[in-house]
Amino acid sequence: MTLTLHLPPELEQRLTHAAQRQGRSLDDYTLELLNKSLPPPDRRTELITLLQTWIEEENSEEQRETGEYLIRALDEDRLSDRPLFPPELKGVTW
Repeated sequence: MTLTLHLPPELEQRLTHAAQRQGRSLDDYTLELLNKSLPPPDRRTELITLLQTWIEEENSEEQRETGEYLIRALDEDRLSDRPLFPPELKGVTW
């Protein structure tokens, strides 16, 4: 992308001198300054979009199988013999 900026002469001079002191081109130095000044990309938006696509996928069989596997895994990986998800309470409390 090409962006044309009309800088005040004093700012242009300061930017040019700073780039020269760093031994870098004016373009590279300016891009680095802009990149450092901008907030980081919002990763939450990307994650929300990904999760929403998973929710909207209508593969109920796969979701049921995944849920059953998760319940079995949680019950098997307990120090207690008491199941976290007792079969007699399915549909009542979970």
